[in-house]
Amino acid sequence: MKKIHVDASCPYDVLLENGILADAGTHIAPFCKNDYAAIITDDTVNALYSTVLEASLLKEGIRTVKFVFPHGEQSKSAETYIEILEFLAENHLTRSDLIIALGGGVVGDMAGFAAATYLRGISFVQIPTTLLAMVDSSVGGKTAIDLRAGKNLAGAFYQPKMVLCDPAVLNTLPQDIFRDGSAEVIKYGVLGSRDLFMHLKEKGENFDRTWVIAKCIEMKSEIVRADEFESGQRMLLNFGHTFGHAVEKMSNFSLSHGRAVSIGMMLMAKSALAASLCEEEVPDEIEAVLKAFSLPLETDYSAKDLYGIMLSDKKRSGDSLTVVIPSEIGKCTLLKKSTDSLLSFLESAVI
Repeated sequence: MKKIHVDASCPYDVLLENGILADAGTHIAPFCKNDYAAIITDDTVNALYSTVLEASLLKEGIRTVKFVFPHGEQSKSAETYIEILEFLAENHLTRSDLIIALGGGVVGDMAGFAAATYLRGISFVQIPTTLLAMVDSSVGGKTAIDLRAGKNLAGAFYQPKMVLCDPAVLNTLPQDIFRDGSAEVIKYGVLGSRDLFMHLKEKGENFDRTWVIAKCIEMKSEIVRADEFESGQRMLLNFGHTFGHAVEKMSNFSLSHGRAVSIGMMLMAKSALAASLCEEEVPDEIEAVLKAFSLPLETDYSAKDLYGIMLSDKKRSGDSLTVVIPSEIGKCTLLKKSTDSLLSFLESAVI
């Protein structure tokens, strides 16, 4: 078993091991003081893994109730969030009880935000079931829901008590969902590890899952330790997201998050090259790896339309927005740009 410690304001461990889902109850029991937990999941994951988790919890004497919502970004809404809170209240969960997020990024965000706000805070555990959630959204304490104006505009920083990662569950992921998560993995390579990037370039979709997942989590844990509340270094994790979230919103979320981030990374690399802010080979290097994972490289949306969405980005501060520049493979830098200059910056990449 691989244990990665996250030294946040409320420290916790990420446990990574094939088959750990079947033993989840053993690891969760110390955090469930009242032997009562609420599982929050979506309909897809519920059919695949709820039975295994419930059996493991029952072995430890933990009683459970379960809230299941339709899978997909459309469920990451204020309506679903309120339904979860009402469910927790109706089932009489207390601060001595526990919420367990079983699923991908949407489930983790919804369950985490509910945990942060129900009774002003109740303990929760993350059990991510997608590659994207394992390497990114389950670690670091970001929780949120979407608003009509954009993604993740209401939320809280709220750390879990533990994260359990079982790479074996990735065997049931549809290929397109696996590729979604691969976009975030590629992001980590560009922003901080040329070794990781080259491994992905060499192996493609046959990369070493346990090593890659652990590498990404270790990188994120170091960033969270240095900047838990995203006032500086943690913004590096947004590489590809500023443009990517705009593409995602323009598609009314018909385009998946990973594919939107893939496009966002490509657009940012091209914009950076046009502004002489990165090494000449960076866009070609990123393009080659994205192609190896059959991820998209461009969008039909206009720079003007994407710019309008970016003005509602939660990272905007007054009349400026900090963007992440891929200076070279394995190194990104932060650049504060005025909103007035952002449109022309984007136009250099969108044809």
